Amino acid sequence: MRVAITGGSGVVGRAVVGHLVAGGFEVAATSRSEDSDAVLSGLGASPVRADIFDHGSLISAFAGAERVFHVAGLNAMCVDDPVPMWEANIDGTLTVAEAAVEAGVNRLIYTSSAAVLGESRGEIGDEDSEHRGRFLSRYEESKFLAERALYELDPDIEFVVVNPSSVQGPGRATGTGELILDVLNGKLKVLADTSLSLVDIDDCARGHLLAADRGADRRRYVLNSFTVTAREAVAMISDVLGSPLDVRFAPPWLVRPAGPVADFLRWIKVPIPFCGEMIATLAHGHRYDGARATEELGLEYTGAEPFIERLVDWFRSEGLTER
Repeated sequence: MRVAITGGSGVVGRAVVGHLVAGGFEVAATSRSEDSDAVLSGLGASPVRADIFDHGSLISAFAGAERVFHVAGLNAMCVDDPVPMWEANIDGTLTVAEAAVEAGVNRLIYTSSAAVLGESRGEIGDEDSEHRGRFLSRYEESKFLAERALYELDPDIEFVVVNPSSVQGPGRATGTGELILDVLNGKLKVLADTSLSLVDIDDCARGHLLAADRGADRRRYVLNSFTVTAREAVAMISDVLGSPLDVRFAPPWLVRPAGPVADFLRWIKVPIPFCGEMIATLAHGHRYDGARATEELGLEYTGAEPFIERLVDWFRSEGLTER
């Protein structure tokens, strides 16, 4: 079977491409550069020059494909200009869906985010959660609007939505992955006393393929391997390292006021790695329920302890650890 994928050279996309190729699929992967061509070719996919804003190039890339995995998008916090993220996540998604219809694709698998669930603090978010009515970050808002736009477009094609929680694992040392690495290396001494929901990158990729095979049309599936508190996560990392990490935990009520202060410092050009929306997201915490993907798709998740062991081993193999 021929399938197509956008965003195949990204962190999640690479994992999805790897599983597709291993499953015997013929994979056409959109690409915009020679570097991406090399990554995709190395994974066993066929790079096709196309852009999520270029309707015509997408139709050509999707020609002959029975399924399209739309993984491409921008995930960023603390950006000065959110417009490129909004355009990629909202406009790009609609362009991909419309091109898939015109190319005669049978099914679209869209990578959304668990952030769009918008559960209130302390609640467990699932596919039917009522949104709290305010957004913690511009990324959350962009993905929320993108998903809503897809449902409102209601394209003449079957589509399934997957909502991964924070995707972590071997291959990711940037973004929130960098925060984990900073904790491991003792560079981050204070953490919000909050809850964290993570999906192992391999679980995430398998969830995409299972959604493509078994997902109900126009249904959402949260992908979440486990939820732990920050304290539990630090304790497990310490166990793997064989020595305790020197980390203190601040209650959310003490962390939240730091958001406006961080934004002011960034406004006056003080180079700090945090901003208001990042602090708001960490203080809020997330607890997601990925049971629907297990019950309806048959997805089996990786547990917290084996996940952390594998991640630390990968950090070490890449020379990223200082202990």
